[in-house]
Amino acid sequence: MISIFQAIVIGLIQGITELFPISSLGHSVIIPKLLHWNLNQGQPFFLTFLVATHLATAIVLFFFFYKEWIKIFKGLGRSLKNRVVEKSDTYAKLGWLLVIGTIPAGILGLIFKDSINKLFASARIAAMLLIINGLILFTAEKLRKTANQKQLSSDKTDEQIAKLSFPKSILVGIAQAFALLPGISRSGSSMAGSLFFGLDNYAAARFSFLLATPVIGAAAVLQLPSIFSSTDKPIRTAILAGAISAAIAAFISVKFLVKYFQTKTLTPFAIYCVLAGIVYTIVLTV
Repeated sequence: MISIFQAIVIGLIQGITELFPISSLGHSVIIPKLLHWNLNQGQPFFLTFLVATHLATAIVLFFFFYKEWIKIFKGLGRSLKNRVVEKSDTYAKLGWLLVIGTIPAGILGLIFKDSINKLFASARIAAMLLIINGLILFTAEKLRKTANQKQLSSDKTDEQIAKLSFPKSILVGIAQAFALLPGISRSGSSMAGSLFFGLDNYAAARFSFLLATPVIGAAAVLQLPSIFSSTDKPIRTAILAGAISAAIAAFISVKFLVKYFQTKTLTPFAIYCVLAGIVYTIVLTV
């Protein structure tokens, strides 16, 4: 059983860490263990709770980028009507990049669902994967500096993203799929992949947030029956409290990060992941 207080705390953590490149799933598994909460994280109720918090985050992301999504939907409509994606049609190309980039996480998630779910019970594995996540971020930042990328103005960002090829979008989607492992960040992985293919930090973050919306949302919608099927009122109340907390935290986080990545880098998050992963691993082992 999860209390309302625990649900609020985990919801806040999820809403922040889902968008910050430091792994929401990893922290959702690690923090309860560190606080000695008696939560069976391998049980369906905990996974259902996490699904609800992810759905709340996806809804916030959608409405935060609402204007962009309207342009993307219209672009997809134009391309379907004309049966071609014009090179000059930025949002049609961006829409199909998002569609294609979403596929790897969906397929891999369905194939390895049962195996991945077992990892939710191991906070130690999540802590060790958090270290790997930090190393991924360090590598991505190193690649960006080596490429000597210039930061583009915000009005040119979507055009920069749309210049990605479809094969590169698939590879970014595969990178994002590694976030199915607790401890590996979804936003961090997709940003790393985007940086590798030449996007600057701001464009990579923007593409990551847009790409996360359908992935998180689709996964959550598939689990909606499990959210509403629970007849246990305390669990439903805890799920609602966690989802609201996650939504508030996600809104504040995305608003901060959109400004942050206009001028800042992944390095602070990389340092945190490595150091926190080492500390968590030691504490959970002792």
